[in-house]
Amino acid sequence: MAKKLYVGGLSYDTTDDGLRDAFAQAGSVTSASVVTDKFSGRSRGFGFVEMATEEEAQAAIEMWNGKELDGRTVTVSEARPPKEHGAGGEHRGGFRSGGYNNDRGGARPHSNW
Repeated sequence: MAKKLYVGGLSYDTTDDGLRDAFAQAGSVTSASVVTDKFSGRSRGFGFVEMATEEEAQAAIEMWNGKELDGRTVTVSEARPPKEHGAGGEHRGGFRSGGYNNDRGGARPHSNW
C-alpha cells in the first residue's frame, strides 16, 4: 500500500522531478510534488512524496530526514491527513465575540486595520 511522506525545508530550486529522482534512491515513487504559491508560482519550501510501499517509505525517511537536498537540510516524515474545518469553528476569522469597545475591554480588530 502506498505511503505519503511530507518533505519540509526544501530549497526554492527543488522541482517535482528533482524530488522524485532523490526519493527514487529509496524505492518506487508513486508521485512527487513541490507545493507552490498559487499566485507567484514559487515553491513554498515543502512538498509530498508518495512511496509505493510502507517499507520504501520508511527507507526514504531514514535516507533523507536530516540530510541535505539541493543545499538545504530537509525534514521527512509521514504525512498527516489535513484537518477538517467543520462547524466546531477552529478558525472562523473576523472579530472575537463581545464586539469592539475600547472602554469596556471588548475584543479589538486585527492590529493590521
